[in-house]
Amino acid sequence: MTTATRHKPETATTDATPEAPAADPQVMTFGCRLNAYESEVMLRQARLAGLGEAVIVNTCAVTGEAERQARQAIRRAKRERPDAKIVVAGCAAQLHPDSFAEMPEVDRVLGNEAKLRLDSYTPERPARIVVEDIMEARETASHLVQSFEARTRAFVQIQQGCDHRCTFCIIPFARGNNRSVPIGQIVQEVRQLVAGGVREVVLTGVDITGYGPDLPGRPTLGQLCRRLLQLVPELPRLRLTSVDPVELDDDVFRLLESEPRLMGHLHLSLQAGDDLILKRMKRRHSLADALACVERARAARADVVFGADIIAGFPTEDAARFQTTLDAVDTLDLTWLHVFPYSERPGTPAAKMPAVSKAERKDRARRLREAGERRAQAFLESRVGRVETVLLEEADEHGRMKGRSEQFAPMRVIAGPDGGEGQAGQIVQARVTHLEGGCLVAETQA
Repeated sequence: MTTATRHKPETATTDATPEAPAADPQVMTFGCRLNAYESEVMLRQARLAGLGEAVIVNTCAVTGEAERQARQAIRRAKRERPDAKIVVAGCAAQLHPDSFAEMPEVDRVLGNEAKLRLDSYTPERPARIVVEDIMEARETASHLVQSFEARTRAFVQIQQGCDHRCTFCIIPFARGNNRSVPIGQIVQEVRQLVAGGVREVVLTGVDITGYGPDLPGRPTLGQLCRRLLQLVPELPRLRLTSVDPVELDDDVFRLLESEPRLMGHLHLSLQAGDDLILKRMKRRHSLADALACVERARAARADVVFGADIIAGFPTEDAARFQTTLDAVDTLDLTWLHVFPYSERPGTPAAKMPAVSKAERKDRARRLREAGERRAQAFLESRVGRVETVLLEEADEHGRMKGRSEQFAPMRVIAGPDGGEGQAGQIVQARVTHLEGGCLVAETQA
């Protein structure tokens, strides 16, 4: 299972749809990019069903903190919009429907299958809890997302669920087993998104390197990427979400070498850098496997940049084994770190293992984040003076266009002597002049 902590902040964040009218449904998204994708489906279904004034909370269950944040958001939403219906959905709702239904603020609880169906949002629906057995799920959502509101980057789901059982992870019991979206459906959705103005597609799922074994011909993730880029030549940029370093197939590395539209940015579902801890996590890779992945990717494309998810303070992790993980940040040449203190999930094997104190987990997470910040700072400083290819997304409070480079560096872009300011949705060349607040500032080129 590659997403036990991937994509997710330590404390869950919300991403409400912008400026929703008072009588219109609003979605608050916690957790991963797959949830962000599904929130688009949920918002459309709620509008089509005529749900009216409502707040839909799409929850995450990766950590206890994520659930706590969701409950806070539910209470706050009811205070701020007392007349709105409160619908709780997603992974935490799938796992703990009764506890959410007991909250006086909540009108309806939807599991991960129900949250994507149109009839779940009809105003008159009598059932307060609609949660099916996720292990019986056999299909992915068939809903095509035609546009992402106010976005030039869009997430596209390529698979659901996970067949692995990492000892720390509860997500397979919230998402079900691995099931893949047919290539033809993915191509159709990407074509519609590009026609609607999307310039970068991010392939997402629970375990995207597990893509394909349930489909005819057993296509791999790399084969899907190759077909997608061939069949949608108008797509400028393709990016991958978190990947298992030992499961990346040959075609991904070939595309890194030959296809500039595949972004040079790989985020590894690493979780730890010590082999014994990885074994106790029931991961499928060793540190040597991760290093081999990094070296092979860099041989294919010299400027590829790596990120990683890391859990701090996993049960039985002593100071020496933590130091091995800390050292791996440099050994693997990681740039973007997502660090999470270990969080017990009841029902998982890791929750029964000898625990590291919460204070020590917090301190180790701090040290890892500081190492990550140093690495990111060094990388950003190395880009000063270079010309970057930037996807412009929106203007900041100073009127400068915000965007991301191919390596996912945050950027602010202003008009250069020979170039215009540009507008959202454009991909421009911009020379980096300086670093400001952890963000590259660049001037457009002619």
